[in-house]
Amino acid sequence: MTDIPYRIALIVGAGSGISASFARGMAAAGLRVGLAARNVDKLAPLASETGANTFAVDASDPAAVARLFAAVDRLGEPDVVLYNASARAHGPIAELDPEAVRKAIEISAFGGFLTVREAARRMIPQGRGAILLTGASASVKGYPHSAAFAMGKFALRGLAQSTARELGPKGIHVAHFVIDGGVRSARRPDPADRPESTLDPDAIAQTYIEILRQPRSAWSLEVELRPWVESF
Repeated sequence: MTDIPYRIALIVGAGSGISASFARGMAAAGLRVGLAARNVDKLAPLASETGANTFAVDASDPAAVARLFAAVDRLGEPDVVLYNASARAHGPIAELDPEAVRKAIEISAFGGFLTVREAARRMIPQGRGAILLTGASASVKGYPHSAAFAMGKFALRGLAQSTARELGPKGIHVAHFVIDGGVRSARRPDPADRPESTLDPDAIAQTYIEILRQPRSAWSLEVELRPWVESF
C-alpha cells in the first residue's frame, strides 16, 4: 500500500461523523492534524484521541479564515485540507428567510472558496498538496424544501471542478466527494428494517484517504459514494 505523501492535515468544519473518522485516519497514518470549527469545545475528545490541535473559526468570514491558516502555519503549512462545513435553511421556497439562506450559502460555498484560496496560496509555491471538498446528494440534484442547501452544494461542486483543472497541473490534487445518502451516527442509526442503508463514516473516510494515495497520473477529481443497498 502506498504511503500518504503528506505531513499535515487541516479539517475545516470538524465535528463528529465524516470529519472525525478522517481525523482518526490521518493521525493513524502519521500525519499531524488540525481541527477547525466554530465551537472548539466539542472537539476536545477527538483532539485528545488524535493528538490534534484545535482552532476556532467562522468559515464564512474571510478574516477569520486567514487567521486560521496563519495559526496553523505555526505548526507547519498544511498539505492536506478538507472542507467539511455546511449549513441548511430548510423550508418552502416562498417562506424562506433570506438572511438564513444567505448564511447557509456563505457557509456551504463561500467558506469553501475562502478555504481553498488560503490552501492554494500555500500549496502552489510547494508544487504539491491535496484539497478535499465534501459534497452531498444536493451537489447534483435539488430536493423540495432544500433550495438553500442545494445552492450551496452546487456552488461548492463548481468550485471543486474549476480549481481541480487550475491546480492539478500545479501538482495540487483537488477532489470532490458526493455523499449520496444519510451518514450513520449514534443519533441516526440504520432502521431495523433497512440494515446498512446509511453510509458508515469510517468507510467514507477510507475512500478519502485512498484518494490521497493516488498517483497523479490518474487522479480522481470526483467520487460518488452511496450505500450498496440503495436503489438507483
